[in-house]
Amino acid sequence: DFESVARETMEPQAWGYYSSGGDDEITLRDNHMAFQRITMRPRILVNVRDIDLKTSLLGAQASLPLYFTATALAKLAHADGEVAIVRAAAKAGVPYMLPTLSSYTLDEMLAGRSPGQQLFAQLYVNPERSRTEEYVRKLEDAGVKALFVTVDAPQLGRREKDMRNKYTQQGSDVQGGEEDEGEVDRSQGATRAISSYIDPGLCWDDVPWLKSITKMRVLLKGIQCGEDAVMAYKAGLAGCVLSNHGGRQLDTCRSGIEILPEVMEAIKAAGATKDNFSVFVDGGIRRGGDIFKAVALGAAGIGVGRPVLYSLAAYGEKGIVRMVHMLQDELTMVMRLSGTPTVANITSEHVITRNLADHIVPLPVDHLTQGTYMPLMPAARM
Repeated sequence: DFESVARETMEPQAWGYYSSGGDDEITLRDNHMAFQRITMRPRILVNVRDIDLKTSLLGAQASLPLYFTATALAKLAHADGEVAIVRAAAKAGVPYMLPTLSSYTLDEMLAGRSPGQQLFAQLYVNPERSRTEEYVRKLEDAGVKALFVTVDAPQLGRREKDMRNKYTQQGSDVQGGEEDEGEVDRSQGATRAISSYIDPGLCWDDVPWLKSITKMRVLLKGIQCGEDAVMAYKAGLAGCVLSNHGGRQLDTCRSGIEILPEVMEAIKAAGATKDNFSVFVDGGIRRGGDIFKAVALGAAGIGVGRPVLYSLAAYGEKGIVRMVHMLQDELTMVMRLSGTPTVANITSEHVITRNLADHIVPLPVDHLTQGTYMPLMPAARM
């Protein structure tokens, strides 16, 4: 419902940027569909009078195993942009991952915090490393809990709905100097406009440098196979996010939830535990049951991006809080019906994944895809 309202209220540039996926948008759609290939295996006659959703994510307390992941240019959804998301995260009791390519300045986002509110931060590494070091210092001085370095975007994907629009809205704050010098290409949508900030040369050799410039926990955001997760663990990082950038990068790659069993098996064999290496998943989460399935397969928590933007665009800050409350209600029901009174009680024994990687399971009609999803239409008018 939030997505349907957002589609009608957003300007075409904003909707094109937020809703678009890479190339044919196969991965974009499969992020959502993959959760439906996991079936439930509930246990009965468990005392589920009291259900406790609370958990800890990298030392930050959360009202459920969920955080708001970083999304660029939130002013495209609502005038209050990232500041509204900061406030909503506090009211909902979940961490928010501050984006590098934000509409508001870092100081403005930090000023929106409530007393004691805990935040994460996402990092795009800039070719001029001194700019990155300065930005990271500001985050650490502000008490940010963890730094998520995006590693799946050496080049931003071809998001054709977005590319059809000449981008005329406000750009990201950190690109202010590049805007003044005319180095920002606005001719093919918001994605092209923000791409100049990101360093395509970032590699494993840079991980020691990333660890050396901060005392924050450092995680990699955008891991898509078990081998890279093991490398992150062996490099001494605090964890990773299994993500395909919301289906916006390499099309036909796997969803985060499909990668999760492979990664958990690989890092366990390498000696990692949930205490010394946290694994998160984002992409396609739309129901409380999706959160349950991710936790059952080993995720410490899940990130939501588009649901935050769509609820913000539809109903402002209150819309985001309402969205989280709906997920809490759904997760409470799923946990009760599955016989799991606490998050710690959720295990892999509560789900069946044999069809997850097959991609051939017959499913009921997907109303989100058929009723709300808008494919790229031919440019020519008949």
